[in-house]
Amino acid sequence: MTIEIEPLVDEPALLVKGQSHNLVLSDLHIGIEWDLYNSGFLVPSGLERRLKKIEGYIEQTKPDRIILLGDIKHNVPQISWQERDEIPMFLERLALHAEVDIFPGNHDGGIEFLLPKNKRIHLHPSRGDIIEGVGYFHGHTWPDPKLITAEHLIVAHNHPTLRITDSLGYSTSEQVWVKTKLNHEKLKNHFEKIGVEIPESDTQPDVVVIPAFNELCGGVAFNEAILDDLLGPAFSSGSIDVSNADIYLLDGMYMGKLKDIKKLSITKKRTGKRRRGR
Repeated sequence: MTIEIEPLVDEPALLVKGQSHNLVLSDLHIGIEWDLYNSGFLVPSGLERRLKKIEGYIEQTKPDRIILLGDIKHNVPQISWQERDEIPMFLERLALHAEVDIFPGNHDGGIEFLLPKNKRIHLHPSRGDIIEGVGYFHGHTWPDPKLITAEHLIVAHNHPTLRITDSLGYSTSEQVWVKTKLNHEKLKNHFEKIGVEIPESDTQPDVVVIPAFNELCGGVAFNEAILDDLLGPAFSSGSIDVSNADIYLLDGMYMGKLKDIKKLSITKKRTGKRRRGR
């Protein structure tokens, strides 16, 4: 079966076309406004606006499935009143259009209590799963070993961006797509060390790192980051080959290999070790 992976132009959303058409979104962070309010910032809920945007994607792509690749909710470890109010409604609205598959992220603790009783909404393991030959996992854990047998692997969690700094020191950040390969040997070594057998596979999956859907989330500037800055063990261990990754802006412009972008004057040189977060 031929699988086509197509980012939507100028949007942080992905269409995976195989036996069925799957619309993939990640890092919605519903409830982030409640967190901002508690920090002293009054920001009205953007859910209805974002939902209409997603329904526009649905109208455009006519998906059979909508895959939510983690961090549907925002607040950890608690569940906010905003999340209790908005997440069930949000999922019900999506389920009117297609099957909904949820792959929990690190912000999704307790999300099982927010799921409506709807047979079209499916909760998958946090370490990922394979749907029609494509592997999906959020990226905050080690992936399920079976994911190495997939031809393609879609992952999120880092909210990838490219920070461009001009000669005067002014910087702007652009969301990007990151396309690379899984480093099979490093992943295999990890599982061997903990005594976990992995399936035999001749494939070296393509990896696509999807940008965050919620515009309030910020992100990791991949061109300024070292491995230790990247979030999730598959990234920080080098099991996902970030150095040789191809970088694309949301409008489709190819920016080059990450290792080459790091050498350009647009990349601000590090002066010290960053603290990791999120």
